[in-house]
Amino acid sequence: MTVRSKEESEVARTFEDFKYLTFDVVGTLIDFESGLVGCLKKIGAEAGVEIDGEAALAFYRQARYMPDVGLFPDDLVRVYLQIAPKLGLPVERRFAEQLRDSARTWRGFSDSAEAMARLAKRYRLIAMTNAQRWAFECFSKELDNPFYASFTADDTGTEKPDPAFFEKVFAFIEKQGDTRDDILHVAQSQYHDIGISRKLGLTNCWIERRHAQKGYGGTIEPDNFTTPDFHFTSMAALADAVEQTKAA
Repeated sequence: MTVRSKEESEVARTFEDFKYLTFDVVGTLIDFESGLVGCLKKIGAEAGVEIDGEAALAFYRQARYMPDVGLFPDDLVRVYLQIAPKLGLPVERRFAEQLRDSARTWRGFSDSAEAMARLAKRYRLIAMTNAQRWAFECFSKELDNPFYASFTADDTGTEKPDPAFFEKVFAFIEKQGDTRDDILHVAQSQYHDIGISRKLGLTNCWIERRHAQKGYGGTIEPDNFTTPDFHFTSMAALADAVEQTKAA
């Protein structure tokens, strides 16, 4: 675990200081990269084409983060039709829809559901996902429905890192009689979550899922790296640290 230095944080926070954990879902709890690549490889096998997973993620990232894209995962139809020629895959809508629909079966990381169950004993867990509600319901079920509340792109009308997404959550927290100081924001995306959460005054926790891999995979690279308040390479490690703090 790494924690911000005293020079970077005026007041040291501990896990006992928070009432809520807010979560990025896709990439932090749900292994979307394996889901995407697995589906593309399945389509490739049917077409007699071998797919390089990291290359596929790079093409996905370029296609997904363009101006005027649609909501995720519905936007995967457009993404597939754009990247298919680059991967040598058939440019057919049925395969594009297959990629979109694969989101219903994406799996959680092996430690996600168990860690969330442990954390739910201590905190109110809130989902903050750029996915649409239909996909989130599948993700939540995969995680054994651990959330106290949830916010999707359908609910907020925007996507992170737009501050307006976070403001929707802050308003909800305020109705509970609490403030953003009661929140620890947990996420793997530097671009979508860690950087903007710092700017908005949240304490954050970076789950570095790709710690053993190079690059940012399917997630856009941030302009600047933000040193997080807490840093783990798995959700299990976060849950362990919380329990150790309680025990102490």
